[in-house]
Amino acid sequence: MPRRTQILMLSGLAALLAAVLYMEYRPQDTAPAISAATGNFAPLPVENPALRLDLLDRLKKFQYEGSRRNIFSASLPPPPPSAAVAPPAAVKPAAPAPPPGPPPLVVPATFFGYVTDARTGARRAFFSDADDVYVLAVGETLLGRFRLVQIGNNTAEMEEVATGRMTTLTMTEEPGPS
Repeated sequence: MPRRTQILMLSGLAALLAAVLYMEYRPQDTAPAISAATGNFAPLPVENPALRLDLLDRLKKFQYEGSRRNIFSASLPPPPPSAAVAPPAAVKPAAPAPPPGPPPLVVPATFFGYVTDARTGARRAFFSDADDVYVLAVGETLLGRFRLVQIGNNTAEMEEVATGRMTTLTMTEEPGPS
């Protein structure tokens, strides 16, 4: 490329740089903000804008007389005590108690975390049993007895292969080396 062409290109690029810098850093013309609302301002009709201390005192002395139910609890409030006690109904013979159900399912391993594969999005859960660590995907079995059904953010759902009973393990932190 001839020297003259190089100088022309350099001066053109310098002019372009100067124009860009000027457009970027020029002072902005700020016009005063004008309200778009049409019409005149009309204040609210307040007869006496003084603080009503009598109403505040009445609110301070207010005592709640309701059922004293905890509004943060989903359970129903206890029924109100009845004034008249109903006579007991005829005594019916008690039905035999149903047999107790099977004991709760106990998995002898601890769920302590999971990892998500960045490429496939598949999750793998980590379980420990004493010094052994197991890494399972959904559908694989743990200790030959428990199938991993689902991996949640803080839980792992397990199914006992022989009986089909389900249980949910919550994530626990492994104690670090001391």
